[in-house]
Amino acid sequence: MLQDGAGELGIVLGGEACERLLVYFAELTKWSQRINLIARDTPEIQVLANHFLDSLTLLPLLQGQRGPVHLLDIGTGAGFPGLVLACVLSEARFTLVEPRQKRVSFLRHLIRTLDLRNVEVQADRIEPHASGWQGRFSHVTSRAVAEPSLFLPLVRPLVAPETKVILMLAREEALAGIGEMAGGPWQILDTRPLILPFTKVPRLLVTVAIR
Repeated sequence: MLQDGAGELGIVLGGEACERLLVYFAELTKWSQRINLIARDTPEIQVLANHFLDSLTLLPLLQGQRGPVHLLDIGTGAGFPGLVLACVLSEARFTLVEPRQKRVSFLRHLIRTLDLRNVEVQADRIEPHASGWQGRFSHVTSRAVAEPSLFLPLVRPLVAPETKVILMLAREEALAGIGEMAGGPWQILDTRPLILPFTKVPRLLVTVAIR
C-alpha cells in the first residue's frame, strides 16, 4: 500500500526506503499507545495517507534542487514531514525542531533504530535560533503552522535569498493569505495541488522565497 500510494503521487520508493518507513510506522503505532504522537485509534490507512504519503509529497521538490539539500522542519512532532523524507533521501540533510520532550525522545529513538545519520533534532522552539541560522538551510517547511500569515514572519529571520520555503496547506483557499504578500518580501515560485491517495484529502504545496 505504501508503494502503491507513493506511485499514485509519481514517487518510486526503493526497497531500503520502504523497509525504513515500515519500521517507522510500527514504532509510531507502538509509541502512540503511551504518548500523544497522533490521534489514538486512527485507522492505519489514514495514518499511511495523511502522515506518511503527505510527507512524501515534498520529495520531488527536494530531488529537483540544484546543489546540496538541507531541510529545516519546524514543529516536526512525530517527524512529519522531515523524518519521513530522511528515510528516503539519505544524501540530504535534515534538521528537526520540536520543543516537546516526549516527542523528541521518540524522534531520537527512531533515528537510532533506523541508523539515520543525516538527521539532527533540536529540542527547542525556533525563535532562539532564527538569526544564527540565517542561510543555513536550502529548504524550510512545517506542518504545524499552516497559516502563511503566521508562518512566514516566523521564518523570515533565517531565510536567505536562495532559501525555499515550502508551505504545506490543506486547501486552495489558504492561498488567499499568500495573495496578501503582493508588494511584500515574498514571491511565489511554484504551486502544486494534490489529492492524497486512499483518503482523497486535498493538499496544496506552495514554494515561496524572498524577493
